[in-house]
Amino acid sequence: MRFLRCAAMMLIAVTTNVSAADGLIEVKSAYGVYETITRFETAAKERKLIIFLRVDHAAGAQKIGKTLRPTELLIFGNPQGGTPLMECAQSAGIDLPLKALAWEDASGQVWLGYNDPQFLAARHGAKDCGPVAQGLRKALEGLATAATK
Repeated sequence: MRFLRCAAMMLIAVTTNVSAADGLIEVKSAYGVYETITRFETAAKERKLIIFLRVDHAAGAQKIGKTLRPTELLIFGNPQGGTPLMECAQSAGIDLPLKALAWEDASGQVWLGYNDPQFLAARHGAKDCGPVAQGLRKALEGLATAATK
């Protein structure tokens, strides 16, 4: 069992983009943008998370005569996850609800990205909120795995 956990963590490390923006975790997806976000949304709903909004950025760009590779954003959350972070630092509310972004890069590879809750806690000076951030991070890793593998 321990070996399987180590192997899973190594797989996640191999498929994570190390050149990501500060605080952004990026995971390679085996699916297209639409399917990746749909799979993420389905997994989130199964975990009783609230889906607030889904945004198709490429469709928005098309409305103004621009072209953008497939890019979709999902805004989701649950007061049980976000409220404890805001109790540590109420300014964290600017980063909540949580978001997941799927996009296709110039080479055609699809990525799923989300903000690292530990980065968010540090950003807002919530040093005492480590366990909360770790719990959110674990939940997001599970959602990302469900969406991309």
